[in-house]
Amino acid sequence: MDQSFYIGAVGAYQQTQHMSVRGNNIANVNAYGFKAEKARFTSLFYQNMLGIEDDTLPYGVGTRMLMTSTDHMQGGVATTGRAQDYMISGDGFFALIDLNTNEISFTRNGAFAVGEYVRPGRQLDENGAPVMETVLALTDGEGRFVLSETGGIIEVDDIYAKQPVGVFDYGNYDGMRHLDDTRFLPVDKNGALQRGTGVVRQGVLELSNVDLAEELTKVIEAQRAYGLALKVVQTSDEIETTINNLRT
Repeated sequence: MDQSFYIGAVGAYQQTQHMSVRGNNIANVNAYGFKAEKARFTSLFYQNMLGIEDDTLPYGVGTRMLMTSTDHMQGGVATTGRAQDYMISGDGFFALIDLNTNEISFTRNGAFAVGEYVRPGRQLDENGAPVMETVLALTDGEGRFVLSETGGIIEVDDIYAKQPVGVFDYGNYDGMRHLDDTRFLPVDKNGALQRGTGVVRQGVLELSNVDLAEELTKVIEAQRAYGLALKVVQTSDEIETTINNLRT
């Protein structure tokens, strides 16, 4: 009987996590370049028991959410007409560098902006060190700089011209860390960084690939499963109470 309590309680908790994943997808349905996540479940433990006519039957004790996987299918197209909005048609990611940490992350969100970039200049001071100067560069609007086709920071001379935005890719995307809504960080099993085959388009952005109808259906499914799991706990409690009140 204790096992039924455990199955019901674990099931209810896991369905709350499932709903959190689906809720996050729904919250980002309008986020450019967002990739939907899917909840993956696994059995906690299975053992065999003997059934009718000595048939071997699997006997389980619940499931848990093992991981979330990301659906990297390309989203739709939104025409913005803004000069520094970009979209990749095909495979690949834009690369962003954070100069404070030197972390390079990858995204499909090409809603870029022009910001200031401080770099060593060509002039030298009295000590022979380069004088720092401020130039314009392409950024993601959150302090990170966009990398070019050659892996350098893109300095902008004409804010309306198409910039040499780089497209980078990996052999597989399985297990890439989802840093925030639209950024990813590769792991060892993704393989070596390579040049992406996708084509960069200017003045358009990639829409989220979230299927709202699917997400709402899965939320309802998770809610029903949550309710059934609580019903298991309630029923187990009633049976335990009945047994404890029995008099010999």
